[in-house]
Amino acid sequence: MDAGNDDRLRAQIEMLVGMVPSRVRRIPSPPNLTVLLIRPSTVRLMDWWSVGEGVFHHALIMARLRPVAAGDNPNADFLVFGTHYSWADGNVRLRESRMVTDYGGPFPGVPRGALLLGDLNTPDREPNWADVPRNLQSRYRIVKSDGTFGHADRRAVQVLLQSGWTDPQKVIGDPEAASVGYKYDNEKVPLRLDYALVSGLEPTGCFIHDTDEALYLSDHLPGVLDVKVMAGAQA
Repeated sequence: MDAGNDDRLRAQIEMLVGMVPSRVRRIPSPPNLTVLLIRPSTVRLMDWWSVGEGVFHHALIMARLRPVAAGDNPNADFLVFGTHYSWADGNVRLRESRMVTDYGGPFPGVPRGALLLGDLNTPDREPNWADVPRNLQSRYRIVKSDGTFGHADRRAVQVLLQSGWTDPQKVIGDPEAASVGYKYDNEKVPLRLDYALVSGLEPTGCFIHDTDEALYLSDHLPGVLDVKVMAGAQA
């Protein structure tokens, strides 16, 4: 499985010419590969960390980046988080989100601007549950104390939004665009489980990247977000 992941990673890097990967592997199983790609001609990697170990089902990468155009000006720095939340449990996803709620506003010792990029495995809206196989619904729904299902479990994203993060796709993108629901015969329900959230940066464009190449690389379509990263930076 790792070999297959590496092949897909190399294919993606070839498509995104000039990108450099930083990866985090989780051992032992289940095997997974969490990767944050940067373009060195555009941004400089000032530092990076694997944070939340023991909390995240997969991983959380935190990188401090600086636009190349900013030279040595640290006031232009911003943070990027690359992550993949648990697929199985809304309670785990909520705990994972609490590792990044601090960065929804000013926090001592870190840049004001931040991006949170990842598969958060959290529905962006309430689907028609009649269209979702019953054996998959516990992934995405509140499970009541008696074991029955409630509404879509959106707590992991809601706590981020309540903490100051914003979802550009709801504001300047297409709020109905889906990132999953086209790959597997038993999951033909269009949903957005993938997010690019913003804190302290101005988004200027947002859309779901729906191409043949993207469909080949993953069962999730990627989101594209443009932001102003040097607005207000002073020497």
